[in-house]
Amino acid sequence: MEDQVAHSFKNSSKPKHILLFSGKRKCGKDFITDILHKRLGDDKSVIIKVSGPIKTHWSKNLGLDLNKLLDSSEYKEQYRLEMIKWSESIRKKDNGYFCRAAIDMYNACDKPIWIVSDTRRKTDIHWFQENYEGLCKTIRVITNPEIREQRGWKFAAGIDDAETECDLDDFDNWDLIIENNGNDVETISEKILKLIN
Repeated sequence: MEDQVAHSFKNSSKPKHILLFSGKRKCGKDFITDILHKRLGDDKSVIIKVSGPIKTHWSKNLGLDLNKLLDSSEYKEQYRLEMIKWSESIRKKDNGYFCRAAIDMYNACDKPIWIVSDTRRKTDIHWFQENYEGLCKTIRVITNPEIREQRGWKFAAGIDDAETECDLDDFDNWDLIIENNGNDVETISEKILKLIN
């Protein structure tokens, strides 16, 4: 299965800034990163999803709808646990595998700002920091559990208590922590943009 995911790391040029977003399920990471990307524009930024190559593999092998797997729909939740198990087996061999594959998948090489919307592990952060030293900013999105529930989150054993959701709970080197409890998105965007201006 491993060879069915592109991982050649073709992109060799470096961006000017890499924004590494992290947060629990239904905290609004995709919402915030989508707005930030629209504000910066396609010519200046690209959204990179580390989970993109994982979901692409699953969509091809099981005949699933890739677009539904990539968005925040209930559809993806049906396959989340199996995707996690499979991706963990790949990461044990090479913890930077999906980071490299995602950079290639999203053709990020010609964009000055990379918005990595789903950093989930310390190994993800360390990989980017080691390979793009001095270019990375870490951003944690936090949201009250009640708000997450309103957005459709329900605790799922094996997912919400697993490494994909919990590995960064004790990470304390954030460049920016954003509270996303229905706050003004423009204010949030301004805080993020201050990191790179």
